[in-house]
Amino acid sequence: MEDIKAKALDIQFLVDYQQDTVVSREVIKKELGTVTFFAFDQGQGLSEHSAPFDAMVQVIDGEAEITISGVKHTVKKGEIIIMPANEPHALQAENSPYKMILTMIKSD
Repeated sequence: MEDIKAKALDIQFLVDYQQDTVVSREVIKKELGTVTFFAFDQGQGLSEHSAPFDAMVQVIDGEAEITISGVKHTVKKGEIIIMPANEPHALQAENSPYKMILTMIKSD
């Protein structure tokens, strides 16, 4: 993978859609947190799980259905949502494919 540090990059092209799958690319991985880009093809998702830290999802293309503690949220391009620590959540590309940036800070 090419080194992307100290370069201006178009976030739309850091991860590409692939048919019938979820694609991810971790661009920052540090002890205190990560930044990961995802592309979800329509109909794809991540099943319900939880994480020990808050995580922020920023949708950069399309529309995501994000369920947090049983409550469904539609998050569109240009919007963010915070998934609270230890709360069950799931992500789904219900109506369209979408791309997102997941930022997790591993600190209280």
